[in-house]
Amino acid sequence: MALLDLLGRRWAMSVLWHLSDTNRTFREIQGRCDDASPTVLSTRLKELRAAGLVTKADRGYALTEDGRALYAFLEPLDEWAKVWAKNFR
Repeated sequence: MALLDLLGRRWAMSVLWHLSDTNRTFREIQGRCDDASPTVLSTRLKELRAAGLVTKADRGYALTEDGRALYAFLEPLDEWAKVWAKNFR
């Protein structure tokens, strides 16, 4: 439940998604999370770092090994959600 609580916080999943393909700086992440305030985004990054899912890298932030493993589990959920969204509308 603790993981679901963390992932359910605003912008947490978006941060994971935007770090899934490459390292990004804070500004790059913020640019992809249009409505996220710097304070909220900073808090999410701190929480994700404390959970061992994100780390500071040479260039910005990156997913840890655990973060990449979690993303691998979430990717099929994204595919399912796309199908669900089409049927839901």
